[in-house]
Amino acid sequence: MKKFAVAGAAIALMSLAACGEKPAAETNNASNEVVVNEAENAANAADNAANVAMNAANTANAAANATNAAE
Repeated sequence: MKKFAVAGAAIALMSLAACGEKPAAETNNASNEVVVNEAENAANAADNAANVAMNAANTANAAANATNAAE
């Protein structure tokens, strides 16, 4: 859905540029907001991946601890 928003903002900016008009602040702001949201989503995805890796490491440690306790 955000790809459509980016495309829509880009189309609006290009159509205004073709007419020699200055883009409205709202259009610029909408475009910038989509870019910021995409960057935040990428950062969140990286955090989630790190959390998954940490959970896997914790699970492996718990299994090793259980094995050591059983010995």
